[in-house]
Amino acid sequence: MDKKQERPLLYYKTKEQLEEYRNKSVEDKLKWLEEQMYFFYYAMPEKAKKIRESLMEDKISGRDI
Repeated sequence: MDKKQERPLLYYKTKEQLEEYRNKSVEDKLKWLEEQMYFFYYAMPEKAKKIRESLMEDKISGRDI
């Protein structure tokens, strides 16, 4: 199967899992979000990381993107 025919990665949660998440504290939700951000960063290809970091540098320095 070539790249164009690959299925997208899908992510499902049950109603019970969603309810459990809703009941978490704000601190727990932020911790979970931070962990997801680290995971996605370390899982992304090097080229994507370079593009992301370049965009972040432009934003921080105030340059228009």
